Amino acid sequence: MNFEFSEDQNLLREQAQGFLAEHCPPSAVRKVLEGKAPFDKELWRKVAELGWTATTIPEEYGGLGLGYLELCVIAEELGRAVAPIPFSSSVYLATEAILMAGTRAQKEKWLPKLATGEAIGTFALAEGPGRPSPKSLKTSLAKGRVRGTKVPVADGDVANVAVVVTKTRAGDKASWQLVDLDQRNVKCDVISTLDPSRSHASVKFRSADCEPLGAEGEGWALTQKLLDRAAILFAWEQVGGAQAALEQAKEYALGRYAFGRPIASYQAIKHKLAHAYIKNTLARSNCYYGAWALNADAADLPVAAATARVGATQAYYYASKENIQTHGGMGFTWEFDCQFHYRRSKLLSVNLGSEGTWQDKLITAVEQKNAA
Repeated sequence: MNFEFSEDQNLLREQAQGFLAEHCPPSAVRKVLEGKAPFDKELWRKVAELGWTATTIPEEYGGLGLGYLELCVIAEELGRAVAPIPFSSSVYLATEAILMAGTRAQKEKWLPKLATGEAIGTFALAEGPGRPSPKSLKTSLAKGRVRGTKVPVADGDVANVAVVVTKTRAGDKASWQLVDLDQRNVKCDVISTLDPSRSHASVKFRSADCEPLGAEGEGWALTQKLLDRAAILFAWEQVGGAQAALEQAKEYALGRYAFGRPIASYQAIKHKLAHAYIKNTLARSNCYYGAWALNADAADLPVAAATARVGATQAYYYASKENIQTHGGMGFTWEFDCQFHYRRSKLLSVNLGSEGTWQDKLITAVEQKNAA
């Protein structure tokens, strides 16, 4: 079995690397990090023109009709560049949710707009600290309208449409609601996070108009399926970032001299970089497993998703942390770009639930697989 990407997919990678090197250099990331703009709108426009936002959307809805392996390649390169755009919220979550559970009318309305980048989507699940569950949800549906507050919502301040997880009347199940955020009954307040290059918001639904997405009461099962699929794409972003952080540390260590020799020749630095390489390699291997399971919609998907997510989270955090340490005192300064990967690694580590949450998911998935 060949777990490597095809020649065409590797060509896509080369094109993505060249494009992002030109249009998303560190200066572009810093501009969003230090500025007031929620994301790089020009980069988003160019990414949409390339068709990346339309990768897995069927051609009948204005998409490219490609597979998830191509999307994994794009995700890795966006992670490598620390791209300050709402790609994951719109593509991995909102678009995928509509593809999974939307009616034909809902797909015809939203998928063409998501494909061109005209509309940005997001997924609203969390309602504050703690792990969400059907019983903990407070956002409710009354007379066909959504009431409640979701926080944090990734890119909630720039999104046009949201898939909102609400509790059912019985209170022990959940449902999905599709909400157009461009209405006066929705209020978004930007919140601060460790990574300002990716905006987050508190979204208040004050009897907001909505329409059901999927069958009533099936929202939690759909949520778990969606998170498993998105976890693999997030993991590829994390692997891309981890590799970039390692390369940044290696390049600095080879060029920085102390006592007449490169610091890369000292054992303490060698060990840091070697450990990062091992973690990155293991994480990439897990991501290959996840990419296969996602593209094939395999029964192993829950196990593959949790494995990829845990490994990539650990690898990215370690590589970004040791990148700063390798740079020494200068690595902690605002002027150096090491912070980009550290900030993004911490943000991505909790976007779909904490590492602990995914470790628990992995244990449960393995137990269920063994019992089957």
